[in-house]
Formats: sequence, C-alpha cells, structure tokens
Amino acid sequence: MEQLKLEEDELRKEIAALPTELKKLYFRTEEQRIKDPDTYAVLNYFFLAGLHHFYLGKNLFGALNLLAMLLGIIFFEFGGWVLFILVIVIELPQLFRSQSIVQKYNNGVMRNTLSELTSEQP
Repeated sequence: MEQLKLEEDELRKEIAALPTELKKLYFRTEEQRIKDPDTYAVLNYFFLAGLHHFYLGKNLFGALNLLAMLLGIIFFEFGGWVLFILVIVIELPQLFRSQSIVQKYNNGVMRNTLSELTSEQP
C-alpha cells in the first residue's frame, strides 16, 4: 500500500507541473474515469455475483463469477455448493484488500490519462 501511495504522489507531482488549461482538462477527464474504493467494497460484499469486477471494467472476471454463481445455484444439490466455496475462497481476500486494489486501478487511470494528454500536445 505504501508503494501505491508513493506512486500516486509522483503522479500528482507530474500533474501539478502541467500547464493550467491541460491541468483542467486532466481533472475533468480523471473525474469521469476514477473509481471510488467504498463503492468497490460495497459491490464486493456481493462477491458471488462479481459486481466489483464489472465496476473496474474487468468484465471477464465478473462474468466468470456470475457464471459460477448461476451454475452453483442450478446444480446446488449435485455439488454446486463447491462453486460457492471456491468463489468465496478466491474473492474474500479482495474484500479486505479493496482499498489497495482500487488505489492501484486509480493510479493506472491517472498514469494513462496523463500519458494521453501529454502525448496529444505538440
């Protein structure tokens, strides 16, 4: 988590050095892309449905979670409960790491947004 904070600080320094108009554009763009750790955590409480993955744009992981949940329900009497346990074992740690997961995602958003805006400049 400390490394993520240091990375964010470095990115913030780069953003602060941008010209005023570019900085305004950066913050407008970032505001649309950045994700809230609390929203991610709340969605993660429903980890069997994979909603937290969809929130971060990880649609494949979200679809796999959703599929595992549906198959677990359909085949519950025939061992489908094993899918529930498997999803819980895989996803539960993410609930406790939600702050760092979203921080990493947001740092990537900041890096990509900064890169996009600075590469467009002559």
